Order: sequence, then C-alpha cells, then structure tokens
Amino acid sequence: MATEPMVAALDVSAVQSSRVDSPTLLSEYWALAKPEVNFLIVITTFAGFYLGRAASGGDFPFVLMIHTLVGTLLVASGTGTLNQYIERRFDGQMRRTARRPLAAGRLKPSPVLWFGIALSVVGSIYLAMAVNLLACLLTTFTLLSYLFFYTPLKRKTPLCTLVGAFPGAMPPLIGWAGASGKVNFEAWTLYAVLFLWQFPHFMAIAWMYRDDYDRAGYLVLPPGGRVRGRFVDWQTLLPLLTLMPLVLLPTFGAPTSTLYRIGAFPLSLGFLYYGAQFVFRRSNSAARRLLAASIIYLPSLFVLMIVTRG
Repeated sequence: MATEPMVAALDVSAVQSSRVDSPTLLSEYWALAKPEVNFLIVITTFAGFYLGRAASGGDFPFVLMIHTLVGTLLVASGTGTLNQYIERRFDGQMRRTARRPLAAGRLKPSPVLWFGIALSVVGSIYLAMAVNLLACLLTTFTLLSYLFFYTPLKRKTPLCTLVGAFPGAMPPLIGWAGASGKVNFEAWTLYAVLFLWQFPHFMAIAWMYRDDYDRAGYLVLPPGGRVRGRFVDWQTLLPLLTLMPLVLLPTFGAPTSTLYRIGAFPLSLGFLYYGAQFVFRRSNSAARRLLAASIIYLPSLFVLMIVTRG
C-alpha cells in the first residue's frame, strides 16, 4: 500500500523530523508506521471515494468515508512497517533511511514484525467489517503484491518500478470500492492516472538518491551512465506524455465541465515541463523540481476533479 514510489520523498522529511535526543518508544513506533507520510495515499483514497459516491448518487456517507480512510491508513502503515522489517539491513546502508528506528537499532526486529502484522490484519478486518469485502480484498492484494513482488525485485531489476506502480495506484480503486461496492471504467481511469504519475515521481527520487541505492545494492536504475540515462528519460517522458491526454478525458469532472479542463491542462503542462527539464538537464536540482511538481500536481488534480464534479 504505502509503496516507495508514493511516499519516499515525504519519508525524507519524516526521518529528519524524528531526530530527537531521547525518543520515546511511542514516538519510535509512530515514526515506524509513518502515518503522516501516507497523506498522498489518504488523498487519493478520498478522491476515489468521493467520485465513486458522486457517480452512485445519494447522500454523502461521512461515516463510511471515515471507515474507508482509517482502514486504508492502517494497512498502509502496516505495509510500510513490514517493508522496513524486510529491508532493515539495507536501510542501514543508505543515508536517507539509516536513521529509521529499526535500521538504526533502536527497535528490535521481532516486535516490529508483529506490529506490522497487527496493523495490516486489523486494517484488513476493519475494512471487511466496516466498509465492504471488495475494499478489503483490493487492500490485501496491494499489501501482498508490494511486499512479495515489488520489495524483492528492487534488488534484482530496474523493472521493479513498473511492478511497484501496480499496487501503488490502488488507493483510488479502494476508495471507489468503499463508496460504491464496485469499480467501473471511471475508477480504472483514476487508477491509470496514479499509475502513470508514479514513474516521473520516482525517477526524480531515484536520481537524487542514486548513490544511496547503489550503495545498498538496489537496482532501481540500470548500471552504467548511458543506459541509466536512457532508462530515466523514457520512464519520465513517456508516462508524462500519456498522462496529459488521459486527464483531459470527459470521464473526469462533470460531463460538461470546461472548468476542470481549464485547470487540468496547465497543471499537466507544468508537470510535463519539469519532467522535460529533468530529462534534458539530468541534474539533482532538476530532479528536486520535478519531485516538487509531482507532489503538487497529484493532490491538485484530484481536488480539481472533486470540486468540478460537485
């Protein structure tokens, strides 16, 4: 659920903010679960829920929305915790993650494992009982595919980003399923938007921390300068060029909403601009600007969808 392409950038500031002289056990487990880092997951789940309910009609179910968001957040935090358990030895070799509670040795592996399992199981059962079975199944699939496919592949092939984008794009589907009990074409289109968004977002992160990833033995980028450069270029530009016409489909916003398209076009154009700038310059500063643009773009686009949908 809390896939690295979705939250890695925010994880940097979260780790830095946890640098206190005498952290308490509670603060260590809070840092481990990283609920504040999962805000993009919450936003995209909420957007899927709101749009799914708008498509179904009827009064807006605030209580059901809270149940959906809480259950999703619990599983996302559990997934992130279990991922840190699996990668604890490698996290200690990266400057970006070396101060995490488990990687730094401030917490023992066994309690962390059970904490992650508890969050994941409780969140899944909560969704099944308080929301519906489909939302629970989608969330469980996300957790399992992330931990058992994406996480081990990071050390084997640069195609791990492609694999990780599948579970990483699930939050809108979970929200939509929570609201309506089903998923339709519009829900899958939201999924496609988030799927494509992850590539330039993570390419910026992977480039900024390429030495860190190399040091820890992660193959998120191919070895070698020229091959690596071409890989980053294609994984950045191609999804951005596909994303731009996709978000302008009449599926989004109200069927006759020109306001949505007036807002979505410059947002997407700006995202594409920073992606192209990164590809041409391929520098850390250009990567940071692309990363910032991606973090601004996604919630802005989803808020625009919600506001213009009415």
